[in-house]
Amino acid sequence: MNQRARIAMSDDEVTAFLEGSRKVQLATINPDGTPHLVTMFYGLDEGRIAFWTYGKAQKARNLARDPRVSCLVEAGDDYDQLRGVLVYGVAEQVDDRDRVLDIGMMIARRMTPGVPDDLLTPYVEQTGRKRIAYVVERTKVVSWDHRRLT
Repeated sequence: MNQRARIAMSDDEVTAFLEGSRKVQLATINPDGTPHLVTMFYGLDEGRIAFWTYGKAQKARNLARDPRVSCLVEAGDDYDQLRGVLVYGVAEQVDDRDRVLDIGMMIARRMTPGVPDDLLTPYVEQTGRKRIAYVVERTKVVSWDHRRLT
């Protein structure tokens, strides 16, 4: 077995890793073709990465023009502890306002573990007025777990 195959995560491990993480590095494509990279909190919508942003944000403008994204979730500080999942996909905008707020609640819960929903709801409803949400449809997933190297 080659080293790449040894360090790849199974589908279940990818799912568990995404469920256990909170932040994603999201890359969209600027008008000049360069990457626009930001770190964001995310939620999971039926296993798919979901995020929201202000409608006038650069990433939203980029996605309106070209919906292709790369989403990196990673962990570990030393080489032998590095783990990560790189999701390539297409960000589909969520148009239903209730669903946008549901995604906002998913994200708010992950940002502030243990905070009751009744305290999060006013924040989500207020900021949700100017936000749009996206769900990433995967086209390719690459994963690695360097802990398997030892």
